[in-house]
Amino acid sequence: MKKTQENEKHLPAYVALYQKLREEIVRGVYTHGSKLPSKRVTAAEEGVSVITVEHAYALLADEGYVEARERSGYFVTFREGDGFLSSAMRTAPAHPQIKKALPASEEACSFPLLARTMRRVLSVYGEELLEKSPGRGCLFLRRELARYLSRSRGIDTHPDGIVIGSGSEYLYGLVIRLLGRQRGYAIESPSYRMIEQVYRSFEVVPEKLPLGHDGIESDALWQTNAAVLHLTPYRSFPSGVSASASKRHEYLRWADRDGRYLVEDDFESEFSVSRKHEETLFSHTRRENVIYLNTFSKTISPSMRVGYMVLPPSLAERFEQELGFYSCTVPTFEQYVLGELIAAGDFERHINRVRRQKRRAAK
Repeated sequence: MKKTQENEKHLPAYVALYQKLREEIVRGVYTHGSKLPSKRVTAAEEGVSVITVEHAYALLADEGYVEARERSGYFVTFREGDGFLSSAMRTAPAHPQIKKALPASEEACSFPLLARTMRRVLSVYGEELLEKSPGRGCLFLRRELARYLSRSRGIDTHPDGIVIGSGSEYLYGLVIRLLGRQRGYAIESPSYRMIEQVYRSFEVVPEKLPLGHDGIESDALWQTNAAVLHLTPYRSFPSGVSASASKRHEYLRWADRDGRYLVEDDFESEFSVSRKHEETLFSHTRRENVIYLNTFSKTISPSMRVGYMVLPPSLAERFEQELGFYSCTVPTFEQYVLGELIAAGDFERHINRVRRQKRRAAK
């Protein structure tokens, strides 16, 4: 077997090692309850430093694949067959605790940065800002989003697979139009109230699946007759519940049946206190059955009513054929401001700054 550094030269060594070990855990090379090799043994086998192994093991623990036991090492907590509870979750209250949203001012992008970016966009792009946006959104923003999602979220998509829209509620409606009202839909319970309201406005009555400590309860998941599952794997609002690694893989197994789709509503995971961004379901599926949704309202400003949807190739083609006549609901100027923030690296610097603040506050 080639060493980690040789396999993934485009990734930091600790991330490449993390991904390699994660795949081995999921495949059952390391089974539930088994101990990972010592850091020194892994370092020697992979040709990396012990520090690199420490970082990789810490990421596995952050994601819920393993847990550290003092003076004993790291033990696998991932289990393929069910949605397990990690040791921290076993002592949690019987019902998820409803959590209040953080003040927007703690996470909003700074006004001076936005003002500078707006002035630069007006100066650089000039009359381009007067052109009508394509239905899916301006290519400049979609191209920069595709690059950002690839390097930071593990989502490989073409700009044509991205649809820009004015906030989550608008995108929910596009999902229903794309997949059809005749399908059965299910949502988490509790969930963001606007999700159910949008579905009902399209005469769709979603089935409510109860949340446990690490995601939708397995019995409810496998008994539902729904074909589309709308869920928030990271910090579902208002419960604050995050799906464990096993639960995320359980969602993907549920969606493996023909005709099933997952709508991954990912509104807050970019502000995770983990050492790396939370994994997305979209990046892990082997089938074209996950639709990824996100918004800039949380990461930039509540007044920035801009969201985006990432479609797998087959659905992107269907969208163009059936819904390509829709006009983009976001002004061209705002799209260029967001595209410039991403292209200049300011968006990621802002994200990283907030994550550092949250990590310090969590200590």
